[in-house]
Amino acid sequence: MANQQQNMMKQLQQMQAGMAKLQEELGDVTVTGTAGGGVVTITADGHQKVTAVSIEPEALEEGAELLADLVLAAVNDALDQSREKAATHMGQLTAGLGLPPGLL
Repeated sequence: MANQQQNMMKQLQQMQAGMAKLQEELGDVTVTGTAGGGVVTITADGHQKVTAVSIEPEALEEGAELLADLVLAAVNDALDQSREKAATHMGQLTAGLGLPPGLL
């Protein structure tokens, strides 16, 4: 029984180290969301933080309401990609632990 507990503690320590590394790696991930054929471009990192916004001049001619819709669509695109990358990284981290799906 003690050996099983030691193995579990070892796995938890490995997972903690892996989570710290994952958090660091996600900060280096860059994704780009676009809308309007690229007239609005949003860059985000793996922590779902928007790091840059680019709006082409022609987007300004369409009016504030359409511009707002384009920015919203591009932000959502970037954040969706960021979450997918984070989920992929998390899946790689937990793959060898034998945990039930959806636990983390």
